[in-house]
Amino acid sequence: MPLTLLFAAPSLWPDFEGPLRRALREADLAADLVTAAAPDRVDYIIFAPASPLQDFTPYTACKAVLNLWAGVERITGNPTLTQPLCRMVDPGLTEGMVEWVVGHTLRHHLGMDRHIVNPRHLWDPTCPPLARDRPVTVLGMGALGSACAQALTALHFPVTGWSRSAKSLPGIATLHGEAGLTEALSSARILITLLPRTSDTENLLNARRLGLLPRGAVVLNPGRGALIDDDALLAALTSGHIGHASLDVFRTEPLPVGHPFWSHPGVTVTPHVAADTRPDSAARVIVQNIARGEAGLPFLHLVDRDRGY
Repeated sequence: MPLTLLFAAPSLWPDFEGPLRRALREADLAADLVTAAAPDRVDYIIFAPASPLQDFTPYTACKAVLNLWAGVERITGNPTLTQPLCRMVDPGLTEGMVEWVVGHTLRHHLGMDRHIVNPRHLWDPTCPPLARDRPVTVLGMGALGSACAQALTALHFPVTGWSRSAKSLPGIATLHGEAGLTEALSSARILITLLPRTSDTENLLNARRLGLLPRGAVVLNPGRGALIDDDALLAALTSGHIGHASLDVFRTEPLPVGHPFWSHPGVTVTPHVAADTRPDSAARVIVQNIARGEAGLPFLHLVDRDRGY
């Protein structure tokens, strides 16, 4: 009897239907991929946090909820969700994040803005330091943070990684805990935030911690908007303590038209494009997890509800 896979993200159905059906054929999995089904017949739910499905109680036969996004903070607190929850860890998503982070890091490291926008035709031969002389800190050493740290290390940036618990990554100095955070911030000429949003990380970069950064440091946030206190960041930018902030994520999205980030000369806004879920590669991740579940193997990328990611 074929599995019943409920695709519970209606707005994404046109993008994902074809890739998911191809991935199911490639995996030789017999499954009915549907957008509606009797709850007690559903084996797996393919989900996005904006889905109208918010009550998981009727899905008594569901073996796992498979999230299409890397972020799960909007679903982990749902008391009706008792099924295993898997977040999206997709090679395409990781590659996109690495490209955004490396691109914006090099932009600020090389001072490219002054050459790209140069209406007065100033001849400024100031040479930037080599990457090896520009310390970078990555906050968050999960799959995305580790991949970005390794890519920047390959370009000879001295990278320090920080996470809330102890981690180890070859060739990269890794710190953890409050003392480690102070050390990681105090040396960062470029700071990259790739932590999940939890009660522990919200407003992690407040006025005090932003003040630990060297004067003129650059902040790149492709992680979660709530990691940074907006008012504290604007104040640090206006005072010149922070040289620039490239932001891809915000507390409210789309970023409201009148928000100060739009008009501040020290802020670059990108519209949450650093790490989009690519249907072709994400579909293979979803189907791989379904195949593992049917084979009795542990699910990949299982969310720890207590930690929130």
